Amino acid sequence: MRQGQVLRSQAIDTAQDYFDHGGLLSDVQRRVAFHTESQEPGQAATHVAYFQQEIIPTLQRMGFHCRILDNPVAPLAPFLLAERHEDNTLPTVLSYGHADVVRGDDVHWHTGRSPWWVSVEDERWYGRGTADNKGQHSINLAALEAVLQTRGGRLGFNSKWLFESGEEIGSPGLREICQSEQMALQADVFIASDGPRVSAGRPTLILGSRGSVLIELQLLLRKSGHHSGNWGGALRNPAVLLSHAIASLVNAHGVINVEGLRPPPLGAAVRNALSGLTLAGEANSPQVDTDWGEPGLSPLERVIGWNTLEVLALQAGDANKPVNAIPPTAKAVCQLRFVVGTDWRNTRQHIVSHLQRHGLEHVQVRILSSAAATRLALDNPWVRWTLDSIQLSTDKQAALLPNLGGTVPNDAFADILGLPTLWLPHSYPGCAQHAPNEHLLAPVAREALGLMAGIWWDLGEQGSQIIAQAAAHTGENHV
Repeated sequence: MRQGQVLRSQAIDTAQDYFDHGGLLSDVQRRVAFHTESQEPGQAATHVAYFQQEIIPTLQRMGFHCRILDNPVAPLAPFLLAERHEDNTLPTVLSYGHADVVRGDDVHWHTGRSPWWVSVEDERWYGRGTADNKGQHSINLAALEAVLQTRGGRLGFNSKWLFESGEEIGSPGLREICQSEQMALQADVFIASDGPRVSAGRPTLILGSRGSVLIELQLLLRKSGHHSGNWGGALRNPAVLLSHAIASLVNAHGVINVEGLRPPPLGAAVRNALSGLTLAGEANSPQVDTDWGEPGLSPLERVIGWNTLEVLALQAGDANKPVNAIPPTAKAVCQLRFVVGTDWRNTRQHIVSHLQRHGLEHVQVRILSSAAATRLALDNPWVRWTLDSIQLSTDKQAALLPNLGGTVPNDAFADILGLPTLWLPHSYPGCAQHAPNEHLLAPVAREALGLMAGIWWDLGEQGSQIIAQAAAHTGENHV
């Protein structure tokens, strides 16, 4: 075995020894104890404490220069920017993590568990943030340190990290920071971890994410309700109108009826990437409704390669305490999840025009928020390089997802910074992300430490070569 291969194996062993001797559990335990709930404004100081007491010392130990950045949009959700520079001639990688978590929801966790303390039960580490995202960025930092130790204090590339503390509230300020700090964030590739693998035992590479548009549909017909016996049949019922509006947008089988909100046809490259993969049937996963959604597609193709329009909330009157009155108003909050190629910027216009054609012009349409879809080209040289590195480290063929089914703020890195984006998730579909009893699966975490040590090692060995190949690939595609 060549010296380089021996050292690579040593770096992987070092990362996994850190797991075996309790290092990862200890780090995650301390980090989960910080109540970094971005949905709770009173926890703003906790985000800074998490940076100052946990992440900055870890990065400084590896020779990073760190600075906390004020958020220009949401003052209670600061950023942390760190840089370790070895040489101008070396590749530069930008990595990312988010310190914030969703609400702990303490009362709904199983007896004996707490969102703020890691409970180890068999192979599961329960705690808020174990899967999303403290466990994942802890793995990547530890793997980086293992490579640094094995190489005798060098990485073979320049490393930058951007941490935010508002991902769970839509990443306010992230895009503005990427604009204002564009020079400081300049890199050759983006590598980060969030979301789940396709299954616990299958390493996964994700190249982007579906976009999201949050839509409010509302009817404000009167100031108050009116007796359903005295006025029923003479007054428009906003709940009835809203029900018909929703039914006109998406049919009873979950198929989108608004042509402008439908994606382009599923391409051969995406179909090939998803071929042989299934929507995971983990123990905690719901039973898939195979007859729901776009016909002719598999459930995974509908989640990864297609658009969906979901009703997230519906309100008219009080269903728990109904009265004999026609409600004065009705409201629904819907969400369009969409892939690259969708005309999402005109979502409101598409919906308004559609409702007018159906005689439902009374429905008011408002866009509450939106985020773009992104997807790195499947034939980009970085994709093959990453898949090869994973296979060398794990002896497994990684699943390749063109994009995540959910939405991460990948557009900030792909569109604003112009980087090829590679997401390597260290969670799994049954992790209860965002729910009570969120957990990290120990065997996945251990494998991920070795996988990421291999990624960081190979970047130091082959990064310049892949950058040149990626530049040539981009040039060919622009001819």
